[in-house]
Amino acid sequence: MRVRSISAVTALAVALSSGALIGSAAGPAVADSSAALPITSSGDIIVDGVHQRVFISDPSGGKVVATDYNGTVIGTITSLPQADGLELSADSATVYVAVPGTDEIVAIDTATLTETGRYATGDGTDPQHLALAGGKLWFGYGSVGHGNIGSLDLSGGQTQVSLAQEAEGTWNDAPLLDSVPGAPDTLAAGSRQYYFTLGIYDVSSGTAGRTAFLGGQDAAIGNTAEDLALTPDGTELVVATTAGDFQQVFRTSDLSETIRYPSSYWEQRSVDVAPDGLVAVGTDTYASFDLPHVSIYKPGSTAPRRTANFTDEQGGVAQEALLDHGDLAFAPDSSRLFAVTHGLSNRYRLRVVTDPSKAVTTVTANAPATADRAKSLTVSGKVTNTLGLPAGTTVAVTRTDLESPNGKALPAATVKADGTFSFTDIPPAGGKVTYKVSYAGGADRTAASASDTVEVSRNSPTLTVNKNGNLYAYASNVTFTAHLGTTYKNRTLSLYADTAGDGKGKYLVKTGTVNSGGNLSVTLTLKRDTTVSASFSGDARTAPKTATSWVGAKVRVSLSLSRYYKTATVNGHTKYYFRKTTNPLLTTTMTAYPGRSQRLEFQIYSAGAWRSAGSQYFKLDSTGKSVVELGGTHQTGYSMRVRSSYINNSSNDTVNSTTHGSWKYFTFTS
Repeated sequence: MRVRSISAVTALAVALSSGALIGSAAGPAVADSSAALPITSSGDIIVDGVHQRVFISDPSGGKVVATDYNGTVIGTITSLPQADGLELSADSATVYVAVPGTDEIVAIDTATLTETGRYATGDGTDPQHLALAGGKLWFGYGSVGHGNIGSLDLSGGQTQVSLAQEAEGTWNDAPLLDSVPGAPDTLAAGSRQYYFTLGIYDVSSGTAGRTAFLGGQDAAIGNTAEDLALTPDGTELVVATTAGDFQQVFRTSDLSETIRYPSSYWEQRSVDVAPDGLVAVGTDTYASFDLPHVSIYKPGSTAPRRTANFTDEQGGVAQEALLDHGDLAFAPDSSRLFAVTHGLSNRYRLRVVTDPSKAVTTVTANAPATADRAKSLTVSGKVTNTLGLPAGTTVAVTRTDLESPNGKALPAATVKADGTFSFTDIPPAGGKVTYKVSYAGGADRTAASASDTVEVSRNSPTLTVNKNGNLYAYASNVTFTAHLGTTYKNRTLSLYADTAGDGKGKYLVKTGTVNSGGNLSVTLTLKRDTTVSASFSGDARTAPKTATSWVGAKVRVSLSLSRYYKTATVNGHTKYYFRKTTNPLLTTTMTAYPGRSQRLEFQIYSAGAWRSAGSQYFKLDSTGKSVVELGGTHQTGYSMRVRSSYINNSSNDTVNSTTHGSWKYFTFTS
């Protein structure tokens, strides 16, 4: 079993460090935590307060795993077949491991996490449980049907093993053992097999002299002792049993029962007693409606000071997180309780319960979802603690808003006898306003806080961007001006452009303070359709706002004709003349874009008007050129014209606005 042994020097160091922690604990306590363990079984757990390490034995894995106080694995010691019971030396320099697989007790350096010695206990002894008392290391050994207590004397240069310390033949298995520094010559033992059996021994002489015994079929509740732990002064023994919804406490002087720590659960599997007397009892259940948990009691109290429930990694219930015997251990300064849990999938976790002596406090805060700026609002809530709250309890209140981003302390709110509180406030700033309510806690109660957020109204400013809907020639330099109306303090605008087809999305083109007229301008060269937006981030009394302006950019397009035999100016236009036996060559040059096509549109002059003669799209090459030969039978005597155009969407893209080239006039002659 586990002994919370610390030397005088170690005790002083722990006391000093504990005082330093209390003195500096201005913020909330460290939260409970959970971490995965690389083990496939759990034998025992022990805590080294000097190095702040937790040691867990893994019988099926044949190893001991060491973690820090957060559960982070920092080392593994292997080659320990069926490693089970753990014990810590008085100076916290060594962890001893009972290794029944090799009939040995193995010493591990707690600083280096390396093996420093092996001590044989005798063939077939199967040592399983350890305790330091009377200057010796005691071990419970044996198998089902036969067990006893042995000792290992490490004080001299030659180690000495003494077996069969119990002459009465009491034990039908390897007994559990425990001892405490407060009663250095007392050794407690208990059986997990057959009937409920307890024994108390005086080991001051170097041998185990039994001073009290409780056993037999009619003893106590007639069931097995799953785990046991002595109180700090050694006057009482707390026993976990699977027989009822309670844990029994016995006087070590005569093993008469004193009190019972009640529980709403059966299957009491684990127990540990802290150096300050706190009693922790762990349960194990397969009931789908129950969560395995640890109940923590003040000495002699029948109401738990705190209950810590254990769920699986997804918040599941008991069938995914089970607590086993021997899997509870307090830190030497009583600041934490460590528990090993496992699920039906055989995944193990180290649970860390912080401030185990304190009753858990919960705080709620409720504020209206919305409110008007500069108008009174009310925030209410409740502080709950199983111990109740002292008269005159107050909660600190902090308001965080745009004008006080680091929080502003408001007058404390007084908690009523039923735990409720309320306060009013007039929020000076709009936007997201958070009210945080904090209970400071105390020696017996954990600190707790809660917050709620109010969306407080703000004025909506005027914001515009000019040029919306305008069309511009390709590569035109266009100046956009954003105008911002009245605001509270902020006079800064950010101007963005979103250019069609460039894959960049919206990007910043200018940030600045508006001029005295409320204006901020930027000049852009437009080669594609562009959306310009102005963004105002808001201030404490003015809401954020965005305004946009869309403008279109045309493409460059030109069309040239070749293979004509002459030109002439007709009605102010250049007219191209082709022989009817010649196929005109039409070359279009247009702003390039991947996959773009141009449209050739033909018209013929008839009955006093230009009339459509058809159109067709032709793909442009990567440089934006398209060469088309006009073939077929050419009719003479008609006036015709042709132009190249980019048609948004129909030309296979949408990045520019529809652009028509100029008409080219031509005719065929004999």
